[in-house]
Amino acid sequence: LYLDIIMSSSSSSSSSESDSDSYDSFSEEELNTKKRKLSVQKKKPIVKKNVKKVNNSTKKKKRIVSDDEDSESSDSSDSSDSSDSSDSSDSSDSEDEPIEKIIKRTKTSSSSSKVTKTSSSTPKIKKIVVKKEKSIKAPKKMTKLERLEEARKAYKWWDAKELPEGINWRKLEHCGVIFAPDHIRHFVPLLYDSKRIELTPEQEELATFYAGIPDDGPQLGNPKTRGVFQKNFFIDFKNTLPPGHIIQKFEKCDFSLIKQHLDTQKSLKKAATEEEKAQRKAIKEEQVLKHGYALIDGRMEKVGNYNVEPPGLFRGRGEHPKTGVLKKRCFGESISINCCEESAIPKMQGLPGHAWGSVRHDPTVTWLCKWEENVMGQTKYVMLSASSSFKGKSDLEKYAKAIRLKDCIGKIRKDYTTKIKGKDKSDKQIGVAMWVIDVLALRVGGEKNEDEADTVGCCSLRVEHLTFGSKDDPNNFELELEFLGKDSMLFKQNINFAQYGDIGKLVYQCLKSFCNGKTGGDDVFETLTPTILNKHLNSLMEGLSAKVFRTYNASITLEKELPTAEQLEGLTIQEKVIQFNAANRQVAILCNHQKTVSKAAETMFETLNEKLDIMKNQLNDLCSWKDLCKKGKEDKIKLKVDDKDKIEKIANNMQNAIMKKEKAVTTEDKLAAGQLLEECKNAQRLDQRRRMTERHMFKTVPNVTSIENRITKWHEDIRKLETDIRNRDENKEVALGTSKINYIDPRICVAWCKRCEVPIDKVFAKTLRDKFNWAMAAPP
Repeated sequence: LYLDIIMSSSSSSSSSESDSDSYDSFSEEELNTKKRKLSVQKKKPIVKKNVKKVNNSTKKKKRIVSDDEDSESSDSSDSSDSSDSSDSSDSSDSEDEPIEKIIKRTKTSSSSSKVTKTSSSTPKIKKIVVKKEKSIKAPKKMTKLERLEEARKAYKWWDAKELPEGINWRKLEHCGVIFAPDHIRHFVPLLYDSKRIELTPEQEELATFYAGIPDDGPQLGNPKTRGVFQKNFFIDFKNTLPPGHIIQKFEKCDFSLIKQHLDTQKSLKKAATEEEKAQRKAIKEEQVLKHGYALIDGRMEKVGNYNVEPPGLFRGRGEHPKTGVLKKRCFGESISINCCEESAIPKMQGLPGHAWGSVRHDPTVTWLCKWEENVMGQTKYVMLSASSSFKGKSDLEKYAKAIRLKDCIGKIRKDYTTKIKGKDKSDKQIGVAMWVIDVLALRVGGEKNEDEADTVGCCSLRVEHLTFGSKDDPNNFELELEFLGKDSMLFKQNINFAQYGDIGKLVYQCLKSFCNGKTGGDDVFETLTPTILNKHLNSLMEGLSAKVFRTYNASITLEKELPTAEQLEGLTIQEKVIQFNAANRQVAILCNHQKTVSKAAETMFETLNEKLDIMKNQLNDLCSWKDLCKKGKEDKIKLKVDDKDKIEKIANNMQNAIMKKEKAVTTEDKLAAGQLLEECKNAQRLDQRRRMTERHMFKTVPNVTSIENRITKWHEDIRKLETDIRNRDENKEVALGTSKINYIDPRICVAWCKRCEVPIDKVFAKTLRDKFNWAMAAPP
């Protein structure tokens, strides 16, 4: 024991003695023992941060503390430092002290400090606890496509230097277009009079086009269009048949086998594995990277649509006379390419042996490619996207015209008022048409050919579209307007012209006089055409045309209808958005922006109303449970049953179905796995509905306070859901997006959002924020 204490004390002796001198008086075995103990002392952990000097003046030994020990340093540092210094000083004189005193001092020192667990003869070392730094999350790794998109957004065209007038670009380079893939043969026969008819590749492709049209869709589901569609299709189908072919009547054709094949292919696509989906995604991203961007004057711009229209059956909108006609496949010879002279001409992909129809170098136009389709003879263009600088400049110019119209609107209204009160019939018709376009926000309209849909505007109104009020009542100024507008959307309004004052009554009388002595098919404005009207408007304000009135009226109407920040004070963001939608709905009604209610929307309304009924029933249950609690009958409250096992079983079944789908190889296995997965999804949906009906239940017996808290929450949730349903119902037949995309100045919306503290993403979707990036800096 004496030897061990001497060895321990000698390790802290004066620094003037070297380590080699301290080993001279011991045997080899004792020296090894001492080395081993000294090594333990030297392995004291050192932390680089939070180092404190005990006494700067005396330059004593530093004490290392951890983050966790900082709070204790004020109390413990002095005592620990003094003990360290005393140990150092005592050890130098340890050989002169009695053994009993040394032993006593050593035991006291070892028991008074916090030590790590070592052998009894080893000097005790204080444990140092170091607080670990929080790991910094690595930034999200962006794909090449995402990086390219971010780089594209960095260009602010509205701050860039303008090119000379009429020049849109100096350099233009792109990769052309992607052609539609060839038809893949499936060899499924057509049934004609219950006989199997083998088809050629061309015939099979055309029959597949018809089989892919849904029976309940707008073409075959509408009795008015079904006959026209089938007639036009069969004319083109018979052109592919040789003379004297057995197929002569459409009524005997049965496409059921081809329909079954298409349904099977659709199911196989749904049952695709994650690996197959990833491969498709990779191919699509590769196409976007190559064809989805153009290089214009050294910057990247996004291309709107780089795919040539695939062949198929023309559908059209409404009762189109050419619905069902075959849209033929487009080849390179019918396509014109536009690029700069210095760039390489885009290579044609997927069509060996073909060449471009023509190559142009025209900087005065903004299109990249163009071709002519065979159905309507219209020219189709490949343009830059809606978020490009070309489209942005066009939008900015459009809204600038509307702002200039605001300054000239008094002069223009004075002009058409004078013409309406005049005697010349041509001037009267120009004045009335201008009033109708300005006040009723009708489109200008134009003449239509027989092979085009019968859509109508102001200048093309016919007598049959106007129904005047009672002739016997001189104070009746009501007129019903009913016609098909753009995209065959029905315009039907009962208008009381007396609400517009004396000028409104005068317009009513003029319209009545224009229709006198005419039949239903005659034009109301027989002396007026869109060209004549726009020419007169341009004489009043440079660049003014009839369509600028719709932009002006949409913007000014929204500005008037939007509530102020003071009126919205205290409302939630959701309630503020509802107020914005109400104002936007007035614009949509003014411009006749309608939409048909889809089946998906109907299903959504059924689901929301069902959820509302469930929540109301749950609220009734909670109120009855509150009464039971007050009466001391808590045992009659139905409690929630533990359903963890059931939920886990459904989750396991879903996981097994997914694994089975991933392992499927043959077509039969893939179809079976897809069906199993759908069954599991249905089971999951049913279980979610069950859990929704039990959401208000308690796991343990509740008290009155907990039930009251839940009742308060249910009242709030029901109020929010009713508001959401009402908002959706009011907007279900109104296209709120059309006005925001094409007519309303986006700076009005951005400024309103800033004034009323509404996030812009609640009003503008991501596509609109990209399209109107130039308007995001608008001041409030």
